[in-house]
Amino acid sequence: MAERKIRVLVAKPGLDGHDRGAKVIARALRDAGMEVIYTGLRQTPEKIAAAVIQEDVDALLMSILSGAHDYLFPRVMELLKEKGVKDLLVLGGGVIPEEDIPALKAVGVRDVFGPGTSTENIVKYVQENVKL
Repeated sequence: MAERKIRVLVAKPGLDGHDRGAKVIARALRDAGMEVIYTGLRQTPEKIAAAVIQEDVDALLMSILSGAHDYLFPRVMELLKEKGVKDLLVLGGGVIPEEDIPALKAVGVRDVFGPGTSTENIVKYVQENVKL
């Protein structure tokens, strides 16, 4: 029996209108053999949490450039907790200051990848950290 593919949701929370990086990551994950769902631009935390549940994903990767990560990422994590979502790998990416990363990790974002991170490193991280 074949092992099932890792399912990943790539999301763009907030009003950020730039999604090139998210699309590059989504394509790299797909090319590595994962099933990837991309939410598109301007998603609310509620829509992201609902998509995580509806799509039954193993990982959520959120990308943000607008600076609202300190509100949007914790809100998504709060909603996921309220809905009983467990064992979900949650990663952040985009333009996020180093000093903000500890607070994001404290609410359950496992790691944060900034500009210049290689797609190979992100793919490898997902592969090594998703619990199937």
